[in-house]
Amino acid sequence: MEQFVIRGGRRLRGQVSISGSKNSALPIMAACLLAEGPCKLYPVPSLADVDFLGELLGELGCQVSREGSNLLLQVKSESSSHARYDIVRKMRASICVLGPLLAKRKYARVALPGGCSIGSRPVDIHLRGLRALGARIKLDSGDIVADCDELIGAEVFLGGPFGSTVTGTANIMMAAALAKGTTLIECAACEPEVQDLAAFLNAMGARISGAGSPRVTIEGVKKLTGVDYRIIPDRIEAGTFMIAAAITNGEVKLENVRVDHMMAVVDKLREIGVIIEKNNGGVVVSSNRRIAATDVTTQPYPGFPTDLQAQLMALLCQANGNSILTEKIYPDRFLHVAELGRMGANIHKEGPTAIVTGVSELVGAPVMASDLRASAALVLAGMAASGTTVINRVYHIDRGYESIESKLAALGADILREDPYKNSGKLDPATIAAE
Repeated sequence: MEQFVIRGGRRLRGQVSISGSKNSALPIMAACLLAEGPCKLYPVPSLADVDFLGELLGELGCQVSREGSNLLLQVKSESSSHARYDIVRKMRASICVLGPLLAKRKYARVALPGGCSIGSRPVDIHLRGLRALGARIKLDSGDIVADCDELIGAEVFLGGPFGSTVTGTANIMMAAALAKGTTLIECAACEPEVQDLAAFLNAMGARISGAGSPRVTIEGVKKLTGVDYRIIPDRIEAGTFMIAAAITNGEVKLENVRVDHMMAVVDKLREIGVIIEKNNGGVVVSSNRRIAATDVTTQPYPGFPTDLQAQLMALLCQANGNSILTEKIYPDRFLHVAELGRMGANIHKEGPTAIVTGVSELVGAPVMASDLRASAALVLAGMAASGTTVINRVYHIDRGYESIESKLAALGADILREDPYKNSGKLDPATIAAE
């Protein structure tokens, strides 16, 4: 099992290009099931999640190939509509194939996604929306089984206990694109990734308006055709590198950044003393002093994103005073707290809130990654800490960051990827668990 070894205390300096958005690429890949003809997506990051979904699409009759950062997709067969648990369990975003399969093939059998270390994320809102469009849905042996004679446009409400659902909005939007008549989604997710999916569908011939607002209107069309499409930059990777510059008191230029997608993040970082300046289509991020404490509540877009909560917490571990972070999207998303504590952080958790008291120094330690964004937070803390930090289970970070250790090393970080079990004669713990 691979690990990162980080020797902290180095200031990051230089330039880095942000990859295409993972959270845009995945639903757009699923939407290619709707297309008649080939699609080319770019730039698509080389990530484990992209590979997992590509494997699933292959089983569903879609040919997927990569040429550099370009991903080429074309449906060759519609004979299979079964998304098996063996693949779906690897990545919750696999649920995004449900809407396209139902709209295009009138039948879908999709395994229910399993649990997740950041808490429960049920799919009942997805199913409620598809039923409103006329789908017949039942559960059978852990699979969602859906079929229809024809999907019919309807008014669909997608509100839930923690706000709207991004993947639910994507699923309903894709299904409604080929439905008969007009669909109105109320309480739609407003995230840039939803807007990007709508723009992709419109490029294929769909008629979607209002994406980016809580009310989205879809006028169904008879067919969609393949297109070439450019994916938006990854705002979560951009935010992670902004915090990386700040936590190391460095100066980093980020290229391929959409600041308009990150206003809540930029505003909060500026508030605590991080300097962010636009520069020739990118941004320059710097910090040369101790930052201020703050209060943050994660919210649906355009609020502060839950996917940057852990990374910001790592930064606030060295702020002046007490910071309060409240998680309103996934209240259980605090598994990184204990690991940061191993590095000397002073964090007290109460329900969905964490109180972070800044310390003068973080100290390197062996830690364990629990999920994708927690992994990133530990990498950031390790770069700021004195001494050496060893992060285990880094396969989590490969799901959402393309070659993060190479990008950070190019900026001056002392970070290496190692496999302590390779050629050692010892069994990898992951292998033992699998057996």
